[in-house]
Amino acid sequence: MAEPSELLTLARTFGDPVLERWEYLVALETPSGDADRAAVFGKELAAGLAATADRLEQPPGPGGDHLVAYWNGSGAGDEGSRAGHTLLVAHSDTVFPAGTVARRPFTLAGDGDTVTGPGVFDMKGSLVAVELAMDLLSRTGAAPRRPVRLVVVNDEEIGSPDGSRLVARHAEGAHAVLGLEPPLPGGALKIGRRGVARVRLSVRGVSAHAGLDAALGVSAIDELVDQLAGLREKAAALPDAALNVGTITGGTRANVVADHAEAEIGLRYATAETERALLAALLEPTPVRRRAALSAETLSHRPAWAMDPANPLAAQLVTLAATLGLDLPLGSSGGAGDTNLTGALGIPTVDGLGPAGAGAHGEDEHASLSSLLERAALIATFLRTH
Repeated sequence: MAEPSELLTLARTFGDPVLERWEYLVALETPSGDADRAAVFGKELAAGLAATADRLEQPPGPGGDHLVAYWNGSGAGDEGSRAGHTLLVAHSDTVFPAGTVARRPFTLAGDGDTVTGPGVFDMKGSLVAVELAMDLLSRTGAAPRRPVRLVVVNDEEIGSPDGSRLVARHAEGAHAVLGLEPPLPGGALKIGRRGVARVRLSVRGVSAHAGLDAALGVSAIDELVDQLAGLREKAAALPDAALNVGTITGGTRANVVADHAEAEIGLRYATAETERALLAALLEPTPVRRRAALSAETLSHRPAWAMDPANPLAAQLVTLAATLGLDLPLGSSGGAGDTNLTGALGIPTVDGLGPAGAGAHGEDEHASLSSLLERAALIATFLRTH
């Protein structure tokens, strides 16, 4: 059986085919909610994983099919160490609209290591890395020690409104969860994430002529503004809370008292206590005006995953990385992802195992080829030994 260093040496021989695969997956654009493009990409990803996976499923969703791949595992070790499966969590969608690749195609920089293009960092490089990791095991006659499941959702960038159910289902019985999201700056793994929620607050008022009968009306816009001001005050009084009013709509004309208004509000929180307080303030609103009617709808929700510096799964990965001659820093993320759920549930979880880079969601998005090869070797080593 190959030693960890041999896996890394082997991984580093795959630079050219990895670049070719990476470029191809980036060219297959996958904006969230585009079911047709999701189907094309899912078919290609399934074909790549089929070379090593024991079973593949493509569960349907509103934005197209998701993907779940299974590897049976070798069953090596004692019974206790084999209990539970390893869950890998990833996503296929990107924030970029179709046509972005034509304007900003996949490109390898002159340093021979940095690649640019929409989705190279978040997170199609991660999908190439996991394909390579499983291929490395196969080529060296090894298999994952435990059963492995890879869940690839196609709606993570919009909060996984459907994909979260798949993550939750496959998290049941997992002994460890490895998130394949991009790492923090410097390649640091994520061992905690702020929670995020999106809530739509709607107000129904009473329309009236704004000049002749204003007193007969109830302005939904005025009510909404007062509600938002109160929510901002509550958020400011809570630790580690952030509130962003993303959109506001309402009313019809300047001479009509508005009978409807709504806002979409983004919340961020670092602890379960702050999360409960913020959501209670939003989901249980009290009208300022007697005849105003309020309703709130949760559009997406990810619980806070509190950082634990003693995360034992992270310690195992740091130790394994050292055997490969790699330094693996740790940190906490201000953004949310699908591992918020598993971390909040108390399942040993580490995220950020994608290749190093920067510029997610931006024009300068880029990632490192050498880091991708190293992450593939690290993932393969972990699956083989743990």
